[in-house]
Amino acid sequence: MSTHELAFLSKLEAIIRERIDNPSEASYTARLLEQGPSRIAQKVGEEGVELALASVTGTDDDVRGEAADLLYHVIVLLNARGIGLEDVCDTLEARHV
Repeated sequence: MSTHELAFLSKLEAIIRERIDNPSEASYTARLLEQGPSRIAQKVGEEGVELALASVTGTDDDVRGEAADLLYHVIVLLNARGIGLEDVCDTLEARHV
């Protein structure tokens, strides 16, 4: 995996932050945020279960798709709470020092 590929997560996070700061009715992210933290948490749970099931019964494409859905919803949840990916990376790094 290249640095470029991982950098897309930062780009995605910036898009999500833009949707938080400038919501639009056309934006799924903005609508999700409007529904509140319980709905965001529900989506994270749903996507986690779908990823787990796909890992047992699905194709590699299914697993990639569900993982992408889960990552997206986790980033929305984190940013809705004012936590960024960098904060999570700092926590992971601190655990492996």
